[in-house]
Amino acid sequence: MDFAPSERAADLTARVAEFMAEEIAPVEPGYHRDLADLRRSGDPWQPLSVLEELKAKARARGLWNLFLPREHAGDYAVRFGTDGGEGLSNVDYAPLAELMGRSAIAPLVFNCNAPDTGNMEVLLRYGSPEQRREWLEPLLDGRIRSAFTMTEPDVASSDATNMEATAVVDGDEVVVNGRKWWSTGVGHPDCQVLVFMGLTDPEEDRHRRHSMVLVPRHAPGVKVERMLDTMGVHDEPLGHGEVSFTDVRVPVANIISGPGEAFAIAQGRLGPGRVHHCMRLIGLAELALELGCTRALERSAFGKPLANLGGNRERIAEARIAIDQARLLVLHAAWKLDVGGPLNALSEVSQIKVAVPAMAQKVIDMAMQLHGGGGLSSDFPLAGAWTAARALRLADGPDEVHRGVVARLELGKYGAAR
Repeated sequence: MDFAPSERAADLTARVAEFMAEEIAPVEPGYHRDLADLRRSGDPWQPLSVLEELKAKARARGLWNLFLPREHAGDYAVRFGTDGGEGLSNVDYAPLAELMGRSAIAPLVFNCNAPDTGNMEVLLRYGSPEQRREWLEPLLDGRIRSAFTMTEPDVASSDATNMEATAVVDGDEVVVNGRKWWSTGVGHPDCQVLVFMGLTDPEEDRHRRHSMVLVPRHAPGVKVERMLDTMGVHDEPLGHGEVSFTDVRVPVANIISGPGEAFAIAQGRLGPGRVHHCMRLIGLAELALELGCTRALERSAFGKPLANLGGNRERIAEARIAIDQARLLVLHAAWKLDVGGPLNALSEVSQIKVAVPAMAQKVIDMAMQLHGGGGLSSDFPLAGAWTAARALRLADGPDEVHRGVVARLELGKYGAAR
């Protein structure tokens, strides 16, 4: 296996790094201060104008929709993607995602933020020509945003077969009912479409009972009941909402890939998405280590630099080792996806989903400790980074589920039944 980036990926990585240093880094502290002011007295859900300005600059430089997968990009890469007119492999996209992970706003600036990337990949891989024209093209163009509605408040959603929300075919329509929460992206004023997963046929095989349906955000019967906070933060301007669906009727043509295909779609969607999440977290861990080392050398206590106190050198060394180990694990999973698709990388994708958030949380926590009380405040990005890492131990499946997948596949090599 070869993890060396292609010439195209190396060029894009250098250009993204340059853009982030020149355009994003100088304005991001001010962005967060302005957002905090709006939380106190204003509307933090309206995206700040600086975001739109940065998006226009990124697109003008050909740094747009970098996530587009090589095997599915096609004409869209020419019309809406980076210059060069082709998509990237998972291995090639990985260093770009790592760079973007260092900034809270960079994924939005490059139109590479979750859940839009995952929803766009669903439409690329499984959407009909009509679905792509109506929803994918505006998403690629950055004119609209989307949300993914799967998790439910009243059942253990770590087992998606528990799902109670329904998507029942009725003639030429599908009727959607239920309540979802942690619907990321639904707070954005430009959110126009929700990817809804619901039970269609309870008599089918447990993995053929559910469908994914494209539901317009403003369809009759769709209501955002409330926006949820994550450890006190609402994550504007995207946010995570609790959404009710009451007798929502949309054309049966809004079902993606046909009734009963939701689990197959989810398998194809979540593999690359988890690589994206994990590489962004590695970028976040790198940022935390950088801040921690700087702090440890600049601050002194008891007559010594913090780096020379309390085993901090050992902690810094362990952080470097852990980040580099995690990066190689993710690149291996990305390579497996590239050479054989999602079924070829089931264990590897679950491995990174367990290992990387835990690693990032530990590294960020160490950097917070080096910052003392400041590390708990919004004066530094560490508290928000820690929260993001902690949340991703639950998002896209909790640690326990992924450990179960790894163990099942490992024991299966020795004849153990499922």
